[in-house]
Amino acid sequence: MKQHPGPKQLLYIYIAVIIFSGACFFISCSKTNTVSPYKYNTISGTGNTNGNPTGGIITNPDSTTTLNFSAPDDVAVDAAGNLYVADYGNNLIRKISPTGAVSTLAGSGNIGAINGTGIAASFNGPSGLAVDAAGNVYVADAGNNLIRKITPAGLVSTLAGTIATVDTSGTTLTEPVFSGPSGVAVDASGNVYVADAGNNQIRVVSPAGIISTFAGTGGAGAADGAGISATFNNPTGVAVDASGNVYVADLLNNMIRKITPAKIVSTLAGKDSIGSADGKGSSASFYFPNSLAVDASGNIYVTDDINNLIRKITPDGTVTKLAGSGIAGHANGNGIAASFNDPAGIALDASGNAFVADANNNLIRKISPAGVVTTVAGMIPGIGVIRTGSYAHYHMGLRLSSKQARKIKVQ
Repeated sequence: MKQHPGPKQLLYIYIAVIIFSGACFFISCSKTNTVSPYKYNTISGTGNTNGNPTGGIITNPDSTTTLNFSAPDDVAVDAAGNLYVADYGNNLIRKISPTGAVSTLAGSGNIGAINGTGIAASFNGPSGLAVDAAGNVYVADAGNNLIRKITPAGLVSTLAGTIATVDTSGTTLTEPVFSGPSGVAVDASGNVYVADAGNNQIRVVSPAGIISTFAGTGGAGAADGAGISATFNNPTGVAVDASGNVYVADLLNNMIRKITPAKIVSTLAGKDSIGSADGKGSSASFYFPNSLAVDASGNIYVTDDINNLIRKITPDGTVTKLAGSGIAGHANGNGIAASFNDPAGIALDASGNAFVADANNNLIRKISPAGVVTTVAGMIPGIGVIRTGSYAHYHMGLRLSSKQARKIKVQ
């Protein structure tokens, strides 16, 4: 006679299955950069980091195509008003003209580290962007541990960094110089500052490609001090002002740090605990500040990731909320009436407009100096509406940006 499990035994089995399923989910989240990649109604291409079509191309019912973003991680603006996007999930660098036309500046859409012109080049999770006065674009190519340079003509080269290599036995032959570089900024002399997240350091790359450590011991911490005596904890964003001061989004410390040209590190705002309080200096709080930008007056603009807010910091360290309700969403509107979903990157133009890479919304947003939020480009995920047209677009699941993925691995 077969023995069937009783109610108590069934309960134990169900509990075991739930625990096992949860463990598998946690392990899969910890080992990859994505969870349940987006699914499109009609797609073309061969696939990329997040299972999206190469180039992020959506085929519409009338056979026309529309470009889409996949977890855009950063933005930069040139002197002519062109906007550049680090399209992390599509492994592309996109360009948006002042009239809103979206094109691909560089990248094939496939993972790689190939130099070349335009779509002949390849990237691996581009995470940070900066543009110099001559229109050259610098890319923190996080998955490749490289800093790349793109000329206005679209020619991609490697400015600094090395890719780890291993032999057939799995022994590491070459260690990368960078570890998940997440943010870049360029000064008037052409020096490129790098938020070297995995190494907990701020590095500087000369125009000749020479790498040096600007600040940070390499160990995780929140100590202020001179140069390499200071510590950071997964710095993901960096900006530089006209006087040569460098500002750092110190992600896991929930702080905004300032480094003078003499390499003296101090904490401008925030504290080593999470929150969303406005205030001055350590009275203010953040929840994983991702990226930042600085205007001509020395005001700092911060993408406050988990809080889904855009914050503003005056030169004396006073923090206020510029835009965002604090609730994940995609609503346009004035100030706190608007909403974001994982604001990842930010840049400013000469008129004081702020542009935001709204990662989990797949949108590029604009905030006017008066605080009015609008959508520049991209598709609103999950509701079947395309911002630039009338075709349906659907997705399922959740995607993690490169910065979020590093948080999972670190914590």
